Amino acid sequence: MQVKDAMSTTVLSIGPAHTLRKAAALMSARRVGAAVVVDPDAEGHGILTERDIMDSLAAGLDPDVERVGAHLTKDLVFAIPTWTLQEAAAAMVRGGFRHLIVVEGGEVVGVLSVRDVVRVWTKSTGRIPAELT
Repeated sequence: MQVKDAMSTTVLSIGPAHTLRKAAALMSARRVGAAVVVDPDAEGHGILTERDIMDSLAAGLDPDVERVGAHLTKDLVFAIPTWTLQEAAAAMVRGGFRHLIVVEGGEVVGVLSVRDVVRVWTKSTGRIPAELT
């Protein structure tokens, strides 16, 4: 199976000037754990995850004041649609993250989460590949 078989093609995109509260509300409404951060003044994309928001709250920061741009991850590992799910899962394990932005031809075409990988593997095989357990 490939990344394109499991990724979500409906991507939540937000800007770096959104507050963390607004980002959290958008993520909650869409039932997603990550948002792609698009900044026309910066190179490339970033990602804001549930963990980024949780860490800021745990640090006592105000989600109505804090901006996404100060909390996003910029150094990303991007996946391509033709990677195998094993390649994507291995990249997630190596990097210690739960989401990959999927790009093709320089454009964002999806987001792959650990949940997506597990959903597809368990649906198609009833198990997780042994090399990842």
